[in-house]
Parts: sequence; C-alpha cells; structure tokens
Amino acid sequence: MTTTKFTLTRNSFGKLILSNEAGEVFEGVSPVRAFPIQSPLVGISLVMTDGREVAWIDQLDDLAADARELVMEELEGREFMPEINNIISVTSFALPCTWKVATDRGETDFVLKGDEDIRRIGKTSLLITDNHGIQFLIRDMYEIDKHSRKILDRFL
Repeated sequence: MTTTKFTLTRNSFGKLILSNEAGEVFEGVSPVRAFPIQSPLVGISLVMTDGREVAWIDQLDDLAADARELVMEELEGREFMPEINNIISVTSFALPCTWKVATDRGETDFVLKGDEDIRRIGKTSLLITDNHGIQFLIRDMYEIDKHSRKILDRFL
C-alpha cells in the first residue's frame, strides 16, 4: 500500500479533520496503528468512528511535519503503554510483588500478580500487565541494563 494523499487539521472542538484529494472531508478521524509494538511508525490507518478506513499511512515520515505532529498527538492521547527503560527494584521474587521501574514517562510502581502477566512479544519484546490492567512494554529485553536483565531472568 502507499500513503494516501490528504491534509489534516484540527477543528475548534479538537477533532481531526481529513480532506482527501477527491475533495471529501471527514470529521473526527482517529489514527490506529497496525503494528503498535513491533513497528509503531509503520502502517497507520485513519478511521472514522464507525471503523471505516478513510486514509492509510505507510510510514509516519511520509507525512508533512504538521500532519505528523497531529497524528502523534492523537496517538499519544489514545494509547497508554509506557516503555520500561530499567527495573529499579522489586519487593520480592515471590508473587505478587511490587516493581519500581523507570519508564519513558517517568518512574512508577506497580504490582505484578503472576508469571502469566509477563508475555513475550516476538523474540526480544515483553509485555507486562500490572494488577490494574495497564500494560508496560520492554521493547528489547537484551538492550536494558544488566541489573534489570538479572531481575527479569528471575521471572521468566
């Protein structure tokens, strides 16, 4: 697929408005990632509230800077999946336990209920779900610091 040609603006109510080459105008579009974990900047669909796709973005870099910024703002408002940069500490290696982590959105604590709450995504990524259902991403478990890897090894 190729990136659809369109312009993107925001109305006074904060909704995204898409105008395509055919002159059609779609109010209230939302970006949806095709591959949110493995390739977050590749394959983004712009859909209406009923789920109908009105535009496709192959690569986010295909867009002009202002449209790219609008898409990223909208995605950040819809998606909440902090990425763990390192594991500071855990209260215990028995479950449930509390993890203190540094993420791309700051430091936080969360409770890990069981081993099943750590899932492998591909060969190197992990998705960790806390007791409230919030998902934390470790993009590459081999790229984080030695201390964090040592803690992870105890739970994997």
